[in-house]
Amino acid sequence: MLTVSNVHKSYTTGDRVVQALRGASLSIAEPGFYAIMGQSGSGKSTLLHLLGALDKPDSGEIVIAGKTIHAMDDKAATAFRRTGLGIVFQQFNLIPTLTARENIELPGLLAGDRAEKLHKRSSDLLEKLGISARAEHRPDALSGGEQQRVAIARALLYSPPILLADEPTGNLDSASSAKLWTLLADIAKEQRMLVVMVTHEPAAAVYCKRIFVIRDGIVNDTIDTEGLDASGVAARYQQSVRAA
Repeated sequence: MLTVSNVHKSYTTGDRVVQALRGASLSIAEPGFYAIMGQSGSGKSTLLHLLGALDKPDSGEIVIAGKTIHAMDDKAATAFRRTGLGIVFQQFNLIPTLTARENIELPGLLAGDRAEKLHKRSSDLLEKLGISARAEHRPDALSGGEQQRVAIARALLYSPPILLADEPTGNLDSASSAKLWTLLADIAKEQRMLVVMVTHEPAAAVYCKRIFVIRDGIVNDTIDTEGLDASGVAARYQQSVRAA
């Protein structure tokens, strides 16, 4: 479903060149909930942005669901982001003047889809994510967890095969975070989706079936989470980092 092969990406800041990715590679063949785990500056968010066609690698290949993401022009990348995958960020990125339902339906309205079709789809998503009662509320009347569920519903509008999540619980308390990680795991299982989450938290990664450890721009290990709790994931992660 997803293959990253020897991807390099660098940025220029003033006179300094920062190598965010130095030949990152990973492969995921089956649906499920997966994590890309690393500390700040490891390159994990850069990698997720490349997977989401928000940027292009300097070299290397990225193939998602048979599509060559690294070779897309801007028009193709925009179309792919609209229907081919969903992206959820730490910042909820909701339009403050729109209701929860309107935020969910917005990508479809911009694409020219029929309002009736969008309304039915948003109603289904609101119910599945447990926020039907909040459909007509604006973001400032929603809790952080509710806002992130709206953002997830918006990302699922076109039932994409892949959902990307960049530190999705960074602005939530521990209780709301645990509920959201459970929700993402359930979405992956029930809808046979590939959900890839970037995180630095063992408590988050333990909800995933496999963790790809990234350090200094290279994916240098994988961790199978079966039988591990958060402390076990943390210990295994530290072992991986020390061995790198």
